Amino acid sequence: MHGYEMIQEIGERSGGAWKPSPGSVYPTLQLLEDEGLITSESEGGKKLFTLTDAGRTEAESGAEAPWEDAGRGVDWEAMHEIRQAGFGLMEAFGQVWKTGSADQRQKALGVINDARKKLYLILADED
Repeated sequence: MHGYEMIQEIGERSGGAWKPSPGSVYPTLQLLEDEGLITSESEGGKKLFTLTDAGRTEAESGAEAPWEDAGRGVDWEAMHEIRQAGFGLMEAFGQVWKTGSADQRQKALGVINDARKKLYLILADED
């Protein structure tokens, strides 16, 4: 698989709960190659990675795949609601930023900053 394909595959296997960044995947692949657990070859300008025999043995003897746990216990309905609320907030903010006056933009920025502070206060159990 190519690195990008691995990122997509992990995202799918975790049900969207975990999608590693290229900044974490590619250094890890390089480390695994340095340790002889995978090999790479160029294919169309991209690197194709394959487990070595030692890598397959290591993978089979290891713990459960990390993406197995990533999606467990996630309330997908609540996650969807949170995402929709966040997207709605950013859409409204973007509209004010694009079409509002300088004063309206500053007010909108204040609302966003206040909301961020209030969210952290929720974690601190403060009102």
